[in-house]
Amino acid sequence: MPTVKLPSELAATLYQRRHRLADQIKGPVVLWSGQPSARNFPANTYRFRANSHFLYFAGLPLTNAAIRLDGDRLTLFVDDAPLAAALWHGPTPTRTNLAAAMGADAAYPMAELSQFTAGVATVAVQDTTTAAEQLHLRDTIEPGQDKALAEAIIALRLCADGAAITEIQRAAAVSIQAHRAGMAATATATTEAQVRAAMEQVIMAANLPCAYNSIVTVHGEVLHNEQYHHALQPGQLLLADVGAEAASGWASDITRTWPVSGQFSPPQRDIYDVVLAAHDACIAEAAPGIEYRDLHLLACRVLAAGLVDLGILKGQPDDLVAQDAHALFFPHGVGHLLGLDVHDMEDLGDLAGYAPGRQRSHRFGLNFLRLDRPLQPGMVVTIEPGFYQVPGILADPFRRERYADCVDWERLAQFADVPGIRIEDDVLITTTGCDVLTAALPTAAEAIEATMKA
Repeated sequence: MPTVKLPSELAATLYQRRHRLADQIKGPVVLWSGQPSARNFPANTYRFRANSHFLYFAGLPLTNAAIRLDGDRLTLFVDDAPLAAALWHGPTPTRTNLAAAMGADAAYPMAELSQFTAGVATVAVQDTTTAAEQLHLRDTIEPGQDKALAEAIIALRLCADGAAITEIQRAAAVSIQAHRAGMAATATATTEAQVRAAMEQVIMAANLPCAYNSIVTVHGEVLHNEQYHHALQPGQLLLADVGAEAASGWASDITRTWPVSGQFSPPQRDIYDVVLAAHDACIAEAAPGIEYRDLHLLACRVLAAGLVDLGILKGQPDDLVAQDAHALFFPHGVGHLLGLDVHDMEDLGDLAGYAPGRQRSHRFGLNFLRLDRPLQPGMVVTIEPGFYQVPGILADPFRRERYADCVDWERLAQFADVPGIRIEDDVLITTTGCDVLTAALPTAAEAIEATMKA
């Protein structure tokens, strides 16, 4: 029977995380890992990914398991695999071995969990089967207890510990190689799918999954484009937003945009440099105490100024940003938290992304901002400004009328070969500033072109 053993430093980190949670919340907590979802019949399932809150404290990606935390005491609930399962899946670690690996004080089959759920706090999981089980087993729920648990978990997960940073760096290193492979493959690829295949092959060869569905597209104006059938033509830009996930569940998230032909056209280079200036300005300012919202507004002002210089926008950059005119071309936020989820803790909504007392704005230029908190040492965030020509925005009669005096539409038509550009890096906030975890992958236009020719 195989065994599993966590590195001693990781086991110590898991204990510290659980101890810190016990300091913040009183009373027992149960966290479920979740179950696979069936694709078309029960035995044919989508790839399973354990719930991130479970992973944070348990450290093992177990299926259909739960942990109960009560002070410093950890109890594991998981079933031993039936003997017949070895035929299909091979031997698996026992419950006793799993409990020892994560430092559990006791371990029981899942059927006994019902004896330990009275008055517990929890966080909802995404799969409907486990969610229904949570509701069934928790017949006594104190008002506000789940929110208090969520707030305690957020306080812990907002700032990555050393083990987490190491895992994000491991994932990022693979992602960097994947992007280099994508740039190299573009010279001979005929479709987006072939570039995607070259990139994901690097991730698969490292025995890792992707942290999210890859975006590899010549239609960069579609922010989460997951279609890969378009032909690659000289003169197009290819936007690739691809990131690996470490075996432990920690994510990376990188976007680069490069010319299919290997060289930017003059209009493409002009817009690319504007986006890069916004990217670099935000990273230069990222430091403890800086408001992430202010970084977003900085990106907006730099973009607006650059577009004024190019003759696309008309007016003063500060006034244009105050009117949200920049959002015609940059409608999303400048980034998000990164951790065990690529958009970390977004299952908790704005409770995680927004500091207490803050609410999401209804403004056109701010309502997609995912993070509105002061930066702290240990936070890992993305910086990802962009420029997009989204037909649904630019052709909207309301927008055309409102911003008629802000946009030179004839000048904009000269940039028709720039549907979308995004440049994204993963940034760790340090005690004195920040560290770009993905800096080994170039961002400057000349360096992108040189990498493609290498």
